[in-house]
Amino acid sequence: MTGTSFGAAMAALEQSEPSPTGYCRPFLDLFPVSGASVSTIGELLGSETVSASDELAVLLDELQFDLGEGPCWEALRHRQPVLAPDVHSRADAWPAFASAIRDQPLSSMFAFPLTVGPLRFGAVDLYSREPVVFDRTQAQQADAMAEVVGRQVLRQALDSVGHDYDHAGNAYSRRILHQATGMVLAQLDISADDARLVIHGHAYAASRTTMDVAQEIIDGTLAFTKDPDGFEGSE
Repeated sequence: MTGTSFGAAMAALEQSEPSPTGYCRPFLDLFPVSGASVSTIGELLGSETVSASDELAVLLDELQFDLGEGPCWEALRHRQPVLAPDVHSRADAWPAFASAIRDQPLSSMFAFPLTVGPLRFGAVDLYSREPVVFDRTQAQQADAMAEVVGRQVLRQALDSVGHDYDHAGNAYSRRILHQATGMVLAQLDISADDARLVIHGHAYAASRTTMDVAQEIIDGTLAFTKDPDGFEGSE
């Protein structure tokens, strides 16, 4: 931590501009964590990283998007903070996610929902490489900061209606996943839902993220064909 006060962190969020790290910096300045991310989740705004402090924060988001479980999903579902000082002990709650992060340099995770009124659409995820425990005050402060971020993210989404948001600077856009889905759909002559399942299934089997697999499909280094036993990917 740098000694930033809660008031200063809130003010920084109120004045922050959307950027790859803009929403994350105040959390890193105030709390004893290693990294942070802000993501939209679910049907309202789609699942996408909006801001992240580093590559591990992005990876943790991607894994949760792909697997459909983890701290951010639980925080969103219950509209309350999820505190996991020992994230590896939560395998009962998030078995697939726990397995996926087993070898990551990660000890603690904390998730705070993004909500505006009745709307639930994302989460702030904080992680620490070393074990960290949030006390009640810290949890309340982070939750209040997430409320500010939620308003900012929703306002940004509403402002982007009718515009090409992906060209507005989101470094973590999942547009390539939509493009890859279209290509697999054409390759296999299946529905869009089934094409997404094929991509997710291939990523899971290869222990990779769907974004990595999607990029290979777009690059032409991975293609799918039908055979008598099902679908086969060729590189």
